[in-house]
Amino acid sequence: MDIDVTPKLDEAAWLLTDLLGRAMGRVAEEADGEFRIEPAGQALQTMGSMKRGPVKTLDDALAEIERATRATCRRAVRADPT
Repeated sequence: MDIDVTPKLDEAAWLLTDLLGRAMGRVAEEADGEFRIEPAGQALQTMGSMKRGPVKTLDDALAEIERATRATCRRAVRADPT
């Protein structure tokens, strides 16, 4: 499974979606420069036992998601329009 990681335009967050376009949650940057993984939908079960943060970088958060889900996170080139 691959996960697309798309920056959200109106906040310091990156949306996580599977290749079928289903929401898997997001990674949010907190005020103190740390990142937290917030699973949603089907990913709640898949990411249930993983460390959700805080972590120091977006790359650390994506590496944790890849480890827990055995997926590959791919950064999307376009920004989310919402």
